[in-house]
Amino acid sequence: MASGDQIPIKDRLEAIVDELVAKGILWQEAAQQFEKLFIRRALDQTGGKIGSAARLMGMHRNTLASKIRKHEISKRK
Repeated sequence: MASGDQIPIKDRLEAIVDELVAKGILWQEAAQQFEKLFIRRALDQTGGKIGSAARLMGMHRNTLASKIRKHEISKRK
């Protein structure tokens, strides 16, 4: 069996979406959880540096700072 890294991202995402839809998870909840987790991982990878995390995510620093406040995410590990 292939490890998670060997399965194309599109296939992995499709499997996750299939599971969410089957369980009746609403779009808003799924989108918020994805965004929050993505931001946390980017901050972890950049040692909590908002500017670096924003560049990693391909967004403006102010946009990321706004999303951090919205989701009440701690910049510390």
